Amino acid sequence: METVYASCSASISELKKNPSSLIEKSDGEPIAILNHNKPTAYLVPAETYEMLLEKIEDYQLGLIVKERQHEKISAVEVDLDEI
Repeated sequence: METVYASCSASISELKKNPSSLIEKSDGEPIAILNHNKPTAYLVPAETYEMLLEKIEDYQLGLIVKERQHEKISAVEVDLDEI
């Protein structure tokens, strides 16, 4: 059996019947959507999804910074007032 990363779960049939009610009952927590008792999707509040996207973007930017750190020795110092 696969691990379910949510404390609340529902079948696809339940989701089809009344998605609004399901979201309301979850009280903002993720809902594991199951198909034949296996997680097939996770339903998360829009606010949580947006936060996850921001964290992923921050992580990716961090990787770019690490990748470019060796370029620092070839950097040219510039005075913003002279630009």
